[in-house]
Amino acid sequence: MAKADLYDLKSGKIGEVELKDEIFLYPTKPHLFYEVVKWQLAKRRRGTHCTKTRAEVSGGSRKPWPQKHTGRARHGSIRSPIWRHGGIVFGPKPRDYEYTLPKKVRKAALKSAISLRFKEGKVFVVEDFELEQMKTKKFVEAMEKLGLKEQKTLIVIDKKDEVLEKAARNVPWAKVLRWEGLNVFDLLYYQNLVILKEALPKIEERLLR
Repeated sequence: MAKADLYDLKSGKIGEVELKDEIFLYPTKPHLFYEVVKWQLAKRRRGTHCTKTRAEVSGGSRKPWPQKHTGRARHGSIRSPIWRHGGIVFGPKPRDYEYTLPKKVRKAALKSAISLRFKEGKVFVVEDFELEQMKTKKFVEAMEKLGLKEQKTLIVIDKKDEVLEKAARNVPWAKVLRWEGLNVFDLLYYQNLVILKEALPKIEERLLR
């Protein structure tokens, strides 16, 4: 059975907590990281880019000069793509970049990312993360007690905590995330994973369902 140290913000290490082997000792599969991160980034794309074709640019449709006897090249419209300020050929148009990815692949990648952090010794379980005040200074002090100050850290909580979330939002090296939002991209971006004890069973239930 996998085990992780249990910490308290005031007392430091206070014990150990058992973790599910099916998640925290899951085989590391880098190819799944690529597939899921690519899928996540594709979903984030707004796809609002747009260029104008020759039918949409401004300008008349009249033939600029006669076909013959001018000594110049033959042209039918100033909106032609070969003219300056003409239309764009095969340019980007608004589109949706999202595509589907099997749930089994997403779940396996998430377990793989969590187990990677556990094998690296970067998983910390915290009894509670209550702050006295909604201040960035108090949050930084709490992270310093855990020995994670100025280290990229992802904090997973079990429910909405406005005090913690707002106190941490101005800290560039940390992110507070509710358990249902846990994802592969953030797990790979942040080097340390801090999980509230109450969030553990919810994460395990989600991944072992």
